Amino acid sequence: MEVIIQPNAEAASSLTARIVARELKANPHLVLGLATGTTMERVYLKLVRMHREEHLDFSLCRTFNLDEYVGLFPSDPNSYRHYMDEHFFRHVNVDPRNTHLPNGLAEDLEEECTRYEDAIRRFGGIDLQVLGIGKAGHIGFNEPLSALRSRTRVKALTPTTLKQNAPLFGGEDKVPRRAITMGVGTIIEAERCLLLATGSSKAEVIALAVEGPITSMVTASALQLHPRCTVIVDEEAAASLKEKEYYRWIFENEPEWQGYR
Repeated sequence: MEVIIQPNAEAASSLTARIVARELKANPHLVLGLATGTTMERVYLKLVRMHREEHLDFSLCRTFNLDEYVGLFPSDPNSYRHYMDEHFFRHVNVDPRNTHLPNGLAEDLEEECTRYEDAIRRFGGIDLQVLGIGKAGHIGFNEPLSALRSRTRVKALTPTTLKQNAPLFGGEDKVPRRAITMGVGTIIEAERCLLLATGSSKAEVIALAVEGPITSMVTASALQLHPRCTVIVDEEAAASLKEKEYYRWIFENEPEWQGYR
């Protein structure tokens, strides 16, 4: 795991977008795993700008989102399909047929989860998985006690997650109680993982995920097992990390990051 500390949220988001762009340029057929949430909005804004101003080409890539709420129509303003359309898909030249999210309205949710796993495998697996992290330490909707080898499945959301998402729905009682999510095992099978976290509210959970023990109580800690995982944080999210100076030294001195400094 590599940790890169940037001065602020803007710089952290910019670096994340530049890494995605470089991977896409190197492989136009990139299979890209995507995340939602307010942290990701800056990343998508920058990728859209790169598409418009630098002709970053999404026409051949395929995307798979981490999760979707159970019971929401794609047109619902709180669905992740709507989020992706509004913040990203409709602003770039990605083929809508190549954009994949779980179907939270499927009659047979278990069958839908199997179908989603099969689709990821059919396209050769995810090349680059972009991630955020929830306040409960989860990646996707892999809430505490999710098995570290879990596959795409339906998960009940914790009170912490319901409270975190309540403002978007106009109240905790209006937040769907379940979601379909890629499993922890599905996520860490991606060839490369890229996690972005910003703000002081993420400082404690980032420290647990990066420097704490690997535990199902903090499912993001499973990324410590990944052979190629990069965690990008701003100074606020890095506040509780013990090895900050070491992480800074690596970014300033390792040849891999020369083009990003």
